[in-house]
Amino acid sequence: MANLAKTNKTGSLKTKRFTMDVLVHTLLLIIAIIWISPFVYLLAQSFRGGLNKSMEYSQFFPKIWSLENYTRLFTDTAVLNFPRMFMNTLMISCCSCVISTFFVMSVSYCMSRLKWKMRKPYMNMAMILGLFPGFMSMTATYFLLKAMGLTEGSNIPLALIICYSSGAGTGFYVMKGYMDTIPKALDEAAYLDGATKWQTYIKIILPLCKPMIVYQIITSFMGPWCDFIFCKLICRTNQQFYTVSIGLYTMLTMERINSWFTVFCAGAVLVAIPISILFIITQRFYQEAMSGSVKG
Repeated sequence: MANLAKTNKTGSLKTKRFTMDVLVHTLLLIIAIIWISPFVYLLAQSFRGGLNKSMEYSQFFPKIWSLENYTRLFTDTAVLNFPRMFMNTLMISCCSCVISTFFVMSVSYCMSRLKWKMRKPYMNMAMILGLFPGFMSMTATYFLLKAMGLTEGSNIPLALIICYSSGAGTGFYVMKGYMDTIPKALDEAAYLDGATKWQTYIKIILPLCKPMIVYQIITSFMGPWCDFIFCKLICRTNQQFYTVSIGLYTMLTMERINSWFTVFCAGAVLVAIPISILFIITQRFYQEAMSGSVKG
């Protein structure tokens, strides 16, 4: 009897566990479908062909599949020069990414490893400034850049790079927290071997921070790549310096949405490609931690 009761209890637990697993997986499947549906719709619309495309947006999948939207994106440059916008955004994002990553890594090292008089006040100030969204300073930022003559002509890309990377050093908290977990005995061993602080930073700390460097590179690249507010504020009507976010927004204005919506979908798909490539290239570094350091 005891064995029978134990068997029944075990079977009941297995049934409850199976039922719970089914419910959880069903819920996750529903959430996944809801989350991925807009992306599938966007991708499908980018391949929509035919003359009356504006009358068929309610259909999830197109009746006629075509690459004409992607072709038009790169050939119809009289109104919106998407290739130029793409290259402008790529150049600004790459430069901002390199500068921002260098600033964040350097400031994080100083905060984590060095002791100096204004260290704690600076950390408190950076934390307080981080509580406010960046667009609150856009008016002051614009007038500062205008006073320096950076809001006109070919200086606009430089203004955007400065805008995105100049304040990156205040976002050091995540990187500093990671550096704090690295044993300081490694620094002391490097100093005993005759290494300077710069050599210790380059040869000891940075190799150990590869996963966080990847995180910083991706976030520093995505900020300028996806930003709209500062780009629109600084570029204004200078279309030759527009970024992809402004170009895609322009395609959805009242006078263009009927004829440019499917082209907008094609552009939105292409915008995701650089970020995907960057993540694919750098994701292997997420698996590396302590194995990347070489003493010497």
